[in-house]
Amino acid sequence: MKYYLYIIAFLCFTTLSQVQSSADTAYYGNNPAAGHYLDVGDAKLYYEIYGSGQPIVLLHGGVYGYIDEFEPFINKLKDTYRVICIATRGHGKSAIGHQPFTYRQRAEDAFKVIRSITKDSVTVLGFSDGGYSAAKLASLHPELVKKLIIIGAGDRPAGNNRKKFNYNEKELMQQAPQLFKNRLALMPEPKRWPECLSMLNDLYNDSIISTETYSKIKCPVLVMGGDRDEYIKVQALATAATSIANAQLSVIPGCGHVVFYCNFPAVWASLEPFLKK
Repeated sequence: MKYYLYIIAFLCFTTLSQVQSSADTAYYGNNPAAGHYLDVGDAKLYYEIYGSGQPIVLLHGGVYGYIDEFEPFINKLKDTYRVICIATRGHGKSAIGHQPFTYRQRAEDAFKVIRSITKDSVTVLGFSDGGYSAAKLASLHPELVKKLIIIGAGDRPAGNNRKKFNYNEKELMQQAPQLFKNRLALMPEPKRWPECLSMLNDLYNDSIISTETYSKIKCPVLVMGGDRDEYIKVQALATAATSIANAQLSVIPGCGHVVFYCNFPAVWASLEPFLKK
């Protein structure tokens, strides 16, 4: 049942969004009019930019995730902000590279992309995998991140009781064949997908994102998650929030991991005043 509700919600939402976006032909995550690339040394990363105004950076989730999952946020934000959507290594149109995945690497990748676009400080919104990347980015580059929103990511300390991930091509293609066929069609090196999944498993199983990261974050932070999240318990959200000097916590009732598919109005109701504050 891993991510089962995420897959169903994603497929339903994608079908709806494609109908809604047919008028302007924009497809988030594969939009030539908005797409750009940056060579960060070990990989060529893809990103898209929408709107104008103060910059806000979106970092998507892992394995199932990509830029297109942020459609509800992009649609809301692009009229007021300059929305920078970065595809992380091995996702969509970004290359995999040849170095093991780490959250420091993800943070530095994001830093390079952002600094190639703007010298201003930015707001960063990260979901799940992207939430941990965003936290690491804010801890390593406090001068860059002026506000931080972490969704579906919390305290992730060392310990033998952590859930072990074993994502593999066979199971994923059985769970959501069309979703991953679409993902593979975008990848510059689709034959390396099993290798990418192996590196993602290592990242999720071995990484520690706890007080050593959260205590170094100086900007205002909104930590958000669902009270039925199958990956991040409310206590882990609360621990992360209390480890940050200037953080607030928003728990969305009745929702699992992908809270913005479950109840976007509630998510936006928490997020909007934080952005405007």
